[in-house]
Amino acid sequence: MPALIGAAVIAVTGIVVSAGPAPTAAAPPQARQIGCVQDVDGTGCLVPTPVAQDGPLYVDPTTPAARQVEEWTAQGRTADADALRALADRAVPLWLTGGDGTRSTVAAYTARAAAAGTIPLFVAYNIPDRDCGSFSGGGAADAAEYRSWIESVAGGLGGAESIVVLEPDALSHQLTGCAEEGGSGRYELLAGAVDAFTAAGARVYIDAGNPGFTGDAAATAAALERAGVDRAAGFSLNVANFYTTEASVAYGTAISEALGGGVRFVVDTSRNGAGRPGEPTDGAPNWCNPPDRLLGTAPTLDPGIPLVDALLWIKRPGESDGSCRAGEPEAGGWFPDYALDLVID
Repeated sequence: MPALIGAAVIAVTGIVVSAGPAPTAAAPPQARQIGCVQDVDGTGCLVPTPVAQDGPLYVDPTTPAARQVEEWTAQGRTADADALRALADRAVPLWLTGGDGTRSTVAAYTARAAAAGTIPLFVAYNIPDRDCGSFSGGGAADAAEYRSWIESVAGGLGGAESIVVLEPDALSHQLTGCAEEGGSGRYELLAGAVDAFTAAGARVYIDAGNPGFTGDAAATAAALERAGVDRAAGFSLNVANFYTTEASVAYGTAISEALGGGVRFVVDTSRNGAGRPGEPTDGAPNWCNPPDRLLGTAPTLDPGIPLVDALLWIKRPGESDGSCRAGEPEAGGWFPDYALDLVID
């Protein structure tokens, strides 16, 4: 899946944080500057990165980024640890990718968020023929298994307030003819998930790709209609990709208009602080762990942009897009050096 997936191979029960390469120095060069977080319009930076969480989204204290901060602090890499707090102190979703124990995992995560007075964010990513068998391939074996899994997720949500981003790239792959398990069956599965999660208290956003995946707002709108967007909170854009917020909002507005107007959406700003990467490097696709990217606008449920409900870090920054170059982790694996690059300008 292009630029995805931060968590396709992550079990829903937890993530093991690797120590990463051994430090070569006690502190980074003084020329480093703590992160550039993009302004909403994609034209400027806020330096230094603010650490306050904007919006009542749950910040999980056990993410790989948070654990890396602790590890680097203990090693004396205090400058690197302080820089990484720009990532660790932000809300990111729990990616749900199948496997046993889904209901209890979701219930526990939802309970922790409720205890903190915050809203949990989830990504449901288990559609059959996920990612067309690419780096984040997998998913439920068939429609029946998927429906059973959806019931497990909904049971874990239990009516509590939550946000669910539904199946990144599933519609885009359908539109491009990539998915094997497609046709009307895929739309029906997505629509069923919308209904189940909505009934369980979630605000559901069906993923609609990005401006460069199909680039066809009318076709994407038609696909969203078949997937039940009229019963969802809206749709999501730019998941794990690098399009600027401005470009994503323009594309989302076009989709909304094709749906009749007024349909709302969310945008992934997790790594769009430097915009899209250039040509592929080192033989890898330009969506796979591209160098010289930056965090985008911090997660917020009050972005102040027409039709936009939230700017979110849907892709978990610092997790690999795939083992596209020698030594890179598999999709979803924690990649500490890449994480540090995202917060250092």
